[in-house]
Amino acid sequence: MDYFFIITVLVGLSAAFGYINVRFLKLPNTIGLMLITIVFTLAVFALSYVDNTLLDAERYIIKQIDFRTVLLDIMLSFLLFAGALHTNFEQLKIQRWPVLVFSTLGVLVSTFLVGAVMYFILPLFGLQVAFIHCLLFGALISPTDPIAVLGILKQAGAPKKLETKIVGESLFNDGVGVVVFLTIFQIASFGTDNIEVSEIFKLFGQEVIGGIGLGAIIGWIVYRLMKSIDDYYIEVIITLAGVMVGTAIAHKFHLSAPLAMVTAGLIVGNDTIRGTAMSEITESYVDKFWELIDILLNALLFVLIGMEMLVLVVEGKYVVAGLLAIPIVLLCRYASLLIPINFFKKRLDFVPKTNLIMTWGGLRGGISIALALGLSDEMNRELFLVITYVIVVFSILVQGLTIGKLVTWAQKRGLK
Repeated sequence: MDYFFIITVLVGLSAAFGYINVRFLKLPNTIGLMLITIVFTLAVFALSYVDNTLLDAERYIIKQIDFRTVLLDIMLSFLLFAGALHTNFEQLKIQRWPVLVFSTLGVLVSTFLVGAVMYFILPLFGLQVAFIHCLLFGALISPTDPIAVLGILKQAGAPKKLETKIVGESLFNDGVGVVVFLTIFQIASFGTDNIEVSEIFKLFGQEVIGGIGLGAIIGWIVYRLMKSIDDYYIEVIITLAGVMVGTAIAHKFHLSAPLAMVTAGLIVGNDTIRGTAMSEITESYVDKFWELIDILLNALLFVLIGMEMLVLVVEGKYVVAGLLAIPIVLLCRYASLLIPINFFKKRLDFVPKTNLIMTWGGLRGGISIALALGLSDEMNRELFLVITYVIVVFSILVQGLTIGKLVTWAQKRGLK
C-alpha cells in the first residue's frame, strides 16, 4: 500500500467526517472530526465480530504511519506558522511577559507537579513506575496544544486579551514542552551519571534560543523577499518555502522547529510588515492559503488521533489511572499558573477568572499523543499512552465543548 493511497484514504475520511459534522452535528471542526472518528473506529471494532476486513485495513493504515514523525517533524511547523501568522501581534507584545512565564516556568512547574503526584498515585493500582518516567509523562502532558486551542477559542467568545494569553502560551509552550521532554528522555535513557548538568543547559539553550533565532532570520528573509516584488503567486510560495526550508535547517542543526516557525509566523504576520511588504491582494492570498493549510492539516490530524485508538493496549487499570489523571493534570495546571497570574494581574489588568479559564481552556491534543508514542517499553509506553489518550479525548470533547459556556458564565460574573 503506497503513501498516495494512505493519504487518499485519510483525506477522503476527513472530507466525509467533516461533511457529516457541518451538515448534521454542527460542532467545532476539531471536536466534530475527533468525535466522528472515534465513533467510526468503535463501529469498526463492533463490525469485526462479524467481519474483520475493515478493522484489518484500518490497522494496516495506522501501522504505516509514524504519527510522532508526521506530527512533530512535518505537520507541526505548518500548523504553528499558520496560527502565528493570524495572531494579534500588538496584543501579544503587551502580554509578552506573562506568555513567556506561562510557556516556560509554567511548563516546568506542571511537569514536576504531575510527575510527583503520578509517582505516588500509580502504585495504588499496582503500577510501579520510576520517578523519572513519571516526569516524562508530566513533560508530555503539560504543554497545551495550540492546534486544538486555536480552532475552539475562535468560537468561544473569549475577550481578546484573554484569548491572546491562551493562544500565545499554547504557541510557545509546545516547543518548550518538547525540549523539556527530550531533555528528560535523554536522562531517562542514559542515566544521571552519564549526563552533565552543563549538557542539559546546552541542549535546552540550543533548542530554544537557537530555534527562536532561526525563526527570526527566516521571518526577516521572507519579509525582505516579499517586499522586493509584487507578485502574489510567488509571495505565497515564498512563505511556504520559508516554513519548509526553516524546518529542514532546524532538524539539521537540532534546533526547535516549532519555536522557529512560531517566531517566523509572528514576524511575517505583524501588521507593520504586512503593510510594507504585502499588497492587499497578496495579503488576502497569503491569509487564505495558510487558512486552507491550517484547516486541511487540522482535519487530518484529528482523524489520525481518533484512529490511533487502534494502537492502544487497553487494560482496565490503565483506563482507571487515565480517568484519575484528568483532575490531577487540571489541578497541577491550575497550580502552575497561580503565581504568575497573581504577579501580573494588577500590572496588566487581567480579567477575572483568568486562572480558571486558562486551566479549562488549556486543551491537550496531538502533541501529547505523539510524544507518548515516542516512549520506549522500558518507560511504560503502553500505560502512559492509554493515560494520555484518555486525557486528550476528555480535553477535546468535554473541555472543548464547555469552554464557551465557561467564558459566558465568567462574563456574567463581570468579565468584559
